[in-house]
Amino acid sequence: MNPQQILRLEHIAITTLCVFAYHHLNGAWWLFALLFLAPDIAMLGYLFGNKIGATTYNLLHTQNLPIILFGVGMILLSPITTQLAIIWFAHISFDRAIGYGLKLPTGFHQTHLSAAGTKTI
Repeated sequence: MNPQQILRLEHIAITTLCVFAYHHLNGAWWLFALLFLAPDIAMLGYLFGNKIGATTYNLLHTQNLPIILFGVGMILLSPITTQLAIIWFAHISFDRAIGYGLKLPTGFHQTHLSAAGTKTI
């Protein structure tokens, strides 16, 4: 297996874990469905060019913010905050599983998962 295949399998496992965790927390599935693609709103940054697009996309597609949100949810004992973080994690991991990576400022299809100048999927 090459590294990309290993990463994809890892993110399939993380996405699956997120779904089980969300179920365990008795999350509302309508909310999961409604918000699952919400981080992709960041693609609107590409209306202002590749650099801004990559920045906004990457901001909502790194795990840093959902980690903070998850921690806040755990500290405050807030199930909804924790569930939102899990939905966000699930989205990011699903993206990685299907080959979408963090964007390079040179173009939407150039990511940390692909060689420069090639499409991810």
